[in-house]
Amino acid sequence: MTIRAFISGCSGLSLSSDEVAFFKKFQPWGLILFKRNCDTPAQIKALTKQFRDAVERRDAPVFIDQEGGRVQRLGPPHWPRYPQARAFGELYQRNATLAVRTARNIGRLMAKDLYDLDITSSCLPVLDVPQAGAHDVIGNRAYDLRPETIVILANAHTSGLLDGGVLPVMKHIPGHGRSMVDSHYDLPVVKTKRMELEIVDFFPFAALANMPMAMTAHVVYEALDAENPATLSRKIIRDVVRKVIGFQGLLMTDDLSMKALGGSMEEKVARAYDAGCDMVLHCNGVFDEMQAVGSAATLLSAKTARRAKAALKMRRKPLAFDEKQAMRDLEAILGT
Repeated sequence: MTIRAFISGCSGLSLSSDEVAFFKKFQPWGLILFKRNCDTPAQIKALTKQFRDAVERRDAPVFIDQEGGRVQRLGPPHWPRYPQARAFGELYQRNATLAVRTARNIGRLMAKDLYDLDITSSCLPVLDVPQAGAHDVIGNRAYDLRPETIVILANAHTSGLLDGGVLPVMKHIPGHGRSMVDSHYDLPVVKTKRMELEIVDFFPFAALANMPMAMTAHVVYEALDAENPATLSRKIIRDVVRKVIGFQGLLMTDDLSMKALGGSMEEKVARAYDAGCDMVLHCNGVFDEMQAVGSAATLLSAKTARRAKAALKMRRKPLAFDEKQAMRDLEAILGT
């Protein structure tokens, strides 16, 4: 089977005939959904089926950013409102035991929503450690300001996801918390010394290095590679992500359509692979860009295929849980 090493978005609530033909021709490994793709449970299930039918009816993974707070693609009236990650950190300062239980239970509720829609993975946890004065592109999406607390709460949150049969994607490796600009629009440059990065920024990623998947940061770290953002840096992926942090799972880029990365779409795809990314991610559903990514995408290498298989193997059938208690925890943290 000729599966290509990219994850694609799509434009609307169902696939156009052009998109169906595109997916049949280029066979992306997976699909990512955004708010523009989500209306009702029946519609989302129909969309994911339409995609999988187009890619030779294989059980291709479907992703979504469902962090809670301002990054939540599914919401009322069909799905609950979920708290931002920082709410867990604030609760942790008052009652650590309750915060851990709540994070796990909310992860389990999120997983139930997604599993019922045939969605494979939620792109969380955000393991970035925000710093004073940084841009709020991360901000309250982070669990806390302390790396150790981030690890505890992210472990609980992702345990709930995994117990519910949904795979986490940790982001944004090796750390986006020092960015002074929003990488959706500009390229952040971090001047912090390597020792500080290792002690603070890398810590949560190293502690959760057994996660199945991770997403890169479109950030330049001058102490690591002054010329290239992490997504396009062989030095950072080979020496930091794979060795210092110790992550051996499936590594995907952040969205290649973000303005932080220069060059043509074809150039960005080639540079990401050359740097060591397993998968390239393209999210905006703009068809001309999709075609450029599909044309430039390579077939899964043997190493990427092994990592992809290992990641998907971590998905389990949902375990039983106390849904009523989980809903009480959700209502309590939302203050409702």
